[in-house]
Amino acid sequence: MRTGLDRTTARATDGTAARTRPGARARAATVLAATAALALALAGCGSGGGAKKDEGSGGTGAGAAPTVQLPSLKGEKLQVTAVWTGAERENFGKVLAEFEKRTGAKVDFVPSGDDMAGFIGSKIAGGGPPDIALLQQVGVLNEFAQKGWLKPLGATAKAQLAKNFSKGWQDLGAHRGTPYGVYFKASNKSLVWYNTKAFENAGVQEPKTWPDFLKAARTISDSGVEPVSIGGSDGWTLTDWFENVYLSQAGPEKYDLLAKHDLKWTDPSVKAALTTLGQLFGHKELLAGGNSGALQTDFPTSVTQTFTGGDTPKAAMVSSADFAAASIAQTKAKVGSDAKVFAFPAVGAKSPVVTGGDAAVALKDSKASQALLTFLASTDAARIWAQAGGFISPNRELDRAVYPSDVMRKIADALIAAGDGFRFDMSDQAPASFGGKPGQGEWKDLQDFLKNPGDVAGTQAQLEKDAAKSFGH
Repeated sequence: MRTGLDRTTARATDGTAARTRPGARARAATVLAATAALALALAGCGSGGGAKKDEGSGGTGAGAAPTVQLPSLKGEKLQVTAVWTGAERENFGKVLAEFEKRTGAKVDFVPSGDDMAGFIGSKIAGGGPPDIALLQQVGVLNEFAQKGWLKPLGATAKAQLAKNFSKGWQDLGAHRGTPYGVYFKASNKSLVWYNTKAFENAGVQEPKTWPDFLKAARTISDSGVEPVSIGGSDGWTLTDWFENVYLSQAGPEKYDLLAKHDLKWTDPSVKAALTTLGQLFGHKELLAGGNSGALQTDFPTSVTQTFTGGDTPKAAMVSSADFAAASIAQTKAKVGSDAKVFAFPAVGAKSPVVTGGDAAVALKDSKASQALLTFLASTDAARIWAQAGGFISPNRELDRAVYPSDVMRKIADALIAAGDGFRFDMSDQAPASFGGKPGQGEWKDLQDFLKNPGDVAGTQAQLEKDAAKSFGH
């Protein structure tokens, strides 16, 4: 996390993150079976195509009859904050516009920037918190709930949550059994998007394993195109790289232990993952702009530079969640033809499956706040952004036919098919001071590693020092 497109740098168009405390951490995990489901679902992601009728009870798109009744809120005003900017903000604006149309309320959107915890904290201190916030970190949700800043979901919002979301997503939005959050947006973060022309010109195929990935990158480099685009100026992108490598290589059990800091960052499994990442980060010719260039590139640019430039793009591929589609939409490339996707290559026995998400929570308890949470938990709201693109919903009742391409539909199918078997972004499960703030903690430590990928031991020591301080261990 961060935003999707712009978590802007936050997770770009679909993403999110979560930090978790006791109960949520355990539930935030993924089942390796989900990996197989994702691999199968992505096997045919190369083909594009129009939406076809799918099984689902969420309606089929524009003009579909409302599935939830909202109260009249004429004269009411709401302030909503999220990390989204650019295309993400624009698409979320369409959701809010529909809410305004149906209720008569006026909604003001205020971008929070990457440091949501700091933004909300300052607003609370000043006595003027927003009505609704969309949090990317489970840890932040739990911290806010512990401080008494969050208002529990009302009856209508809870009814929509129970109807439309699996228990795993419900649990992620709860603190000590009390539901506070609605996961409006989710992301599959174990994907690599690629420029089909660059792959074709180099004569390479979609790699299935890490060694094949590195081999393809070298071949692409030899063809005259820098292979891998990394938005290193946004530290969260580097945590995604680490998490995918670590989950596949070390396995889910150690992933869960490290996420809770029940395993130290000086553990040999972390050394192995950083060493593996160093096989990419340690070869500047494989990175768009080299290491220094990667450190100066933000997330949106890391995506757009991969899909502009015709036969000579600045990069051939970028590891990013499904929300990268929103950034791709800012170029002339078409998802499904010019831009395709493959599952993050297997470092260990299987490819990883890491997810993220944005949970809507109320900081003010009012009829209008609860109505917006109810709307965001419905298929009505999810349908609007799904049709616009760059969005995946964990709402199981949403008709997948509303997604604009086969690529997005397959990614959504895989997410829903995983049920409760998903592993949530590790950095988003940590306290914000370690896994969710620019310029400190894991974000900065991995930026320093990208700058000096040969210093594995030093990186481990700093990660452990920062984690111990944040977790209080």
